[in-house]
Amino acid sequence: MCGIVGVVSSQPVNQLIYDALLLLQHRGQDAAGIVTQEERKFFMHKARGMVRDVFRTRNMRALPGTSGLGQVRYPTAGSASSEEEAQPFYVNAPFGIVMVHNGNLTNAHRLRRELADTDHRHTNTGSDSEVLLNVLAHELARASRGAPLASEDVFAAVRAVHRRVRGSYAVVALIAGYGLLAFRDPYGIRPLCLGRGSDGTIMLASESVALEGTLHQLERDVAPGEAVYVHLDGRIEAQQCADGAHGLHPCIFEYVYLARPDSVMDGISVYQARLNMGETLAKRVVSTVPPSEIDAIIPVPESSRPSAMQLAQKLGIPYREGFVKNRYVGRTFIMPGQATRKKSVRQKLNAIGSEFKGRRVLLVDDSIVRGTTSKEIVQMARDAGATKVYLASAAPPVRHPNVYGIDMPTREELIAHGRSVEEIRQWIGADALIYQDLDAMKQAVGALNAGVQGFEASCFDGSYITGDISDEALEAPHAGRSHADDEEQEDTSRLSLPNAHAA
Repeated sequence: MCGIVGVVSSQPVNQLIYDALLLLQHRGQDAAGIVTQEERKFFMHKARGMVRDVFRTRNMRALPGTSGLGQVRYPTAGSASSEEEAQPFYVNAPFGIVMVHNGNLTNAHRLRRELADTDHRHTNTGSDSEVLLNVLAHELARASRGAPLASEDVFAAVRAVHRRVRGSYAVVALIAGYGLLAFRDPYGIRPLCLGRGSDGTIMLASESVALEGTLHQLERDVAPGEAVYVHLDGRIEAQQCADGAHGLHPCIFEYVYLARPDSVMDGISVYQARLNMGETLAKRVVSTVPPSEIDAIIPVPESSRPSAMQLAQKLGIPYREGFVKNRYVGRTFIMPGQATRKKSVRQKLNAIGSEFKGRRVLLVDDSIVRGTTSKEIVQMARDAGATKVYLASAAPPVRHPNVYGIDMPTREELIAHGRSVEEIRQWIGADALIYQDLDAMKQAVGALNAGVQGFEASCFDGSYITGDISDEALEAPHAGRSHADDEEQEDTSRLSLPNAHAA
C-alpha cells in the first residue's frame, strides 16, 4: 500500500505536497519522495523514512516549481530496504516522465522481459512501479511518434497500458513541459480522487483527507479505467481508456483497515462503513455469546473503534477504552551482535487494569491476520484480571494472500489459512471467537454507494478479480523482497504502524 499525490498550480507546490503526504502517512512509512517541475526541469528528493524525517528545510528549498508529485511507500514488491526503490521514478525519454504508483502489478515479471527483449528499455530495480513507468513511457513514444505530445496521444498510450498491464494501479505521472496524467486500473481496486482549491490548484490523491486537509474541495473519484490529463495551465481533459466495462470493484480492506476514517473513497464514508460493519458484527456476536454474558466491549486501538462503538450500542453493552496505544514506538534500536528480540505487543499497547478486573470482556479488532498480536492481546486482558475474554473481528477470516498492493503474509503465515474458527480460537486462547460474515460485510459497505458493482475481497474469499493469478503469482510479491539483517528488521505488525486513527 502507498499514498500518492499530484498537483498542478500557479503557486509553488513543495509545501503543499509535503502537507498532503503527512495526511497520507498512514498509507506508507517505509519511504517518502517529492518531485517538482520548474519550466521543463525536474527536482527530486526521496529517501527511506517518514515524511518529517526525509524532508528538511534544505530539501524543501531545492524543490521549486508549480507542479509536482509525492508518494509515501510501504513496499509490497521489490526491496524493502533499498533507497533506490523509493518513489517517484524517472525516465528521460520520451519527453521526460516522473511517476508515482499505488498498487501491485501481477504480470510484472512478464512485462520486465517484454521491456528488455521487445521494447529495448532497461529497468534497474525490482520495483513493479519502475516496470509500469517504462511501459507508459514506451506507449507514449509509440503514440506520439516523435511529434509534440497531443492529448489524444496521452489517452492512446493509457489505453495501450491497460491492454498490457494486469493487477492494481492508481498512477499519477508528470510529463515534462506538458502536464500531469492520472489513471486508475479498470476495476478501480486502488483509490484515487480529484479536487480543486479556491485558487484553481488541481490535486489528485489516494484519499479525500489529503484534499480536505490542504483546503481543497473533493470533486470526484477517478473512475476505473479512466485517464485524467491536467494541462499545466489547469485545464482538465478526461477519457475512459479501458476496453470493456469492468465496473467499480474497490478493495474492501481499504474500508476495514487501510484508509483513514475521515476519508470518503468511491462515494463511501470510511467511518460509516466501519459503523455498518459493527452493526452486522452484532448479529454474529449474539449467535455466539449471549449479551448477558458480556460486561464490556473494548476495542483494540485504533481502527476498530467505530465498529466496536456501533456493536456496543446495538447490543446495549457498555463501551469502554481498555487499551492505550503508544504512538511513538516505531523502529527500536538493537545493539550490534545482540540476538534479535521479539518486539512485544506490550511495548505498543498497555491495558488499563480497572477496565478488565473481574469482567467478562468482548475485545473487538478490525481484522486478524497472523494471529500473534491477537494471542498476546487476549493474554494481556487475562493478566489484567478479565474473567472471560471473547474476541470479535470486524472482518471475515483472512485466509488468502493479497496480490493487489497490500503487504499481506504468505498463506502459511495466515492464522486462518487451513484452520477452522475453533482451531483459531484455541490457538489465540479466547473463550469465544466471532468473525464477520463476508456477504453481510459486502452488503453493509456496498449499501453506501449503489454505483459499486462489487468489491475486491480476495484476502477473504480467494477470488482474484483480474483472473490471472496462479500459485506463482501468489508468491511473487514475497519472492523478490529483500530485507535488512535480522538484527535491524523493523517491526511492521499492524500495531507498530501509525495508520489507524481514532475516530
